[in-house]
Amino acid sequence: MRLLTVSTLALLAVTGAALPALAQTPYQRAIQTGAATGEFPMPYDSRRGVFSFAAGLERSLPAVVQVTTLGVSQGPTSGSNEPTPISGGSGVIVDAAQGIIVTNNHVIKGGQKFTVDMTDGRLFDAVLVGADPATDIAVLKIEATGLAQVETVDSDTLRTGDLAFAVGYPLGLDQTLTMGVISGLNRSGMGDAVEDYIQTDAAVNSGNSGGPLLDSRGRLIGINTSILSGGMGGGNDGIAFAVPTRIMRYVVEQLREHGEVKRGRTGAILGSLNAKRAQALGLRIVRGAVVDDVAPGSPAERAGLRRNDVIMRIEDRPVANAGSVQASVGVAAPGSSLRIVYLRDGHEAATTLGVEAGDPPRVIVGRDVVRALGAQFGDGEGGVTVLTVEGGSPAATARLKAGDTVTAVAGRPIANRAALAAALDAETGPVAMTVRRGGETIELAI
Repeated sequence: MRLLTVSTLALLAVTGAALPALAQTPYQRAIQTGAATGEFPMPYDSRRGVFSFAAGLERSLPAVVQVTTLGVSQGPTSGSNEPTPISGGSGVIVDAAQGIIVTNNHVIKGGQKFTVDMTDGRLFDAVLVGADPATDIAVLKIEATGLAQVETVDSDTLRTGDLAFAVGYPLGLDQTLTMGVISGLNRSGMGDAVEDYIQTDAAVNSGNSGGPLLDSRGRLIGINTSILSGGMGGGNDGIAFAVPTRIMRYVVEQLREHGEVKRGRTGAILGSLNAKRAQALGLRIVRGAVVDDVAPGSPAERAGLRRNDVIMRIEDRPVANAGSVQASVGVAAPGSSLRIVYLRDGHEAATTLGVEAGDPPRVIVGRDVVRALGAQFGDGEGGVTVLTVEGGSPAATARLKAGDTVTAVAGRPIANRAALAAALDAETGPVAMTVRRGGETIELAI
């Protein structure tokens, strides 16, 4: 009998050398072939005899920086007016020649000054070029030489199951690299205005915000933005989200050119399809964006969209909910057109939806619905009924709820949608709203 050492057994388990050819998996056969030819299905460092992604990733790591935001604390102070660190996160250099760094809006929010720590020990003051709360993207600029930058690739080429690497400065640690896979694509419904997230199980924690999500060759595919945590401490549970480069590129270009993101509008008032709405519409699907209303004279009206149409695809991308449509419209240049596929009375149809220049008005008036403050309102008994409230919107923050009845705005009685639209249009700051919820009257400031 031939005696095998533990290390030999481990090698055979990996290569499949002790298995009959018919019992080997394709991967095991590829490993055996690679051992003979020097070509492996994974990056292999023959000098050290290990599988490693270091060669591709090490080129990008010097471009990952630590961002510190300084401002005036909201708590007790010692009397000094000098800005002190109030938040921190990560960032990534996307243009070394110009010193352009991408990070998250929530990393720099409320800041008066910003500093950037490099992996080589250098520290720079940074200038805020612009920020976009809708996508949680911000752009900083530093004056420096000898910078590295990441190679950026199109996130539309990603597939679920691809390897992904998150890089940043989590929990007070120095630069940290974690590995996982792409767990899902086109994620939305987290409450932001423009959502089309990459989901990954690469470990992302506090401090990783604004750092890059890289592919197995070290190329930028997204900006780490948020995590979904079931624990009270808000730690990593293997569910993290990143803004894809498809959106990041457009936002960064707009911020560099204008200091803000100029978005177009379509005039379609959308809601998300769910089980209850699908049953009411006689549909056996729960994914899609429902056209709740169409603004008169808008591109949506010219495209022939009607109330209760369900948008299924936009630019050949599947639509999970209203956020999916916003993600495409939000990065479409004004004057462009978007191809959409929709259902009407159970039958599929297609049209082209134009995108008009100009920011969406604060109050959108449709035939049957008024949309404002992140909520939709319709005529109801004794006032105006709140039909839906978008997560993360001003209305949601003020705790307005679907089913509430609006009876007054800024002390003015509201009898119907037209009165509500006029009252909201007249307000320029926070809106004082009186609502009836059950038998209780509640005052809200939105």
